[in-house]
Amino acid sequence: MNYYSHHIGDFDRATRHLTRIERSVYRDLLDTYYDTEQPLTLDRAALCRKILARSDEEATAVEQTLNEFFIETPTGWYHQRCEEELEAYRASNSQKSAAGKASAAKRALKLQQAMNGNSTTVATTVEQTLNGSATNQEPITNNHKPVNLKPSSASPPDPYPEEFETAWQAYPPRPGASKKDSYKGWTARRKEGVPAEALLAGVQRYANYVLLSRTEPQFTKQPATFFGPGEHYKADWAVSATQTQKGVIHGNFGKQDYHKGVGADGTF
Repeated sequence: MNYYSHHIGDFDRATRHLTRIERSVYRDLLDTYYDTEQPLTLDRAALCRKILARSDEEATAVEQTLNEFFIETPTGWYHQRCEEELEAYRASNSQKSAAGKASAAKRALKLQQAMNGNSTTVATTVEQTLNGSATNQEPITNNHKPVNLKPSSASPPDPYPEEFETAWQAYPPRPGASKKDSYKGWTARRKEGVPAEALLAGVQRYANYVLLSRTEPQFTKQPATFFGPGEHYKADWAVSATQTQKGVIHGNFGKQDYHKGVGADGTF
């Protein structure tokens, strides 16, 4: 991937508390992520070498930036926003590739038919076939319709369990958050024996971290990721002094009375 959208305002607000070196390191890490189209290597030394982080100060900046903005997984350092951009990029490329192949086949067929002195009206069928939507030669009746034997995925409960609803309401705002996927993660952790109280306590700590660090909603972890196998609910989510000195609160955060703190039910 040789191009990606860089939202200056979003990046500036999310990194305003960082030092100049840390901001530069973060940009280099993002560029490397997009360039390789995969999570960053867990080999810290190799990663530092890749982005030319040679001094002790730069190596420390790499470590701090990874811990704050990326998620460590067995396959590498994962970044939610990068993965969303890469997924959209791959989908777009796939569509363009299919359209290009169909167009090339159409031109080749027209040329061949012209040389043979035949009509070129059948080219549309070829183009539709290569695009995965070939025209049916005969109408499909009810007796000819394919039977879908694949069971449908289980629908989420309605209403959701009260303990999950409490955690969901306490979770900091995140655009595009899926309640259904979040509940899947919650249910998986509960089946593993994780108490609901431990998950809720983790949400409360993270909500407090997001508030004090002035993390923008678009950079907040997806709740489905938070409840995922990475066990983010176990983190202490402590906020350093430098993270609370700068930043601006946006959206609904500014309308809340945070002096009261987070209540036992997960609400403010």
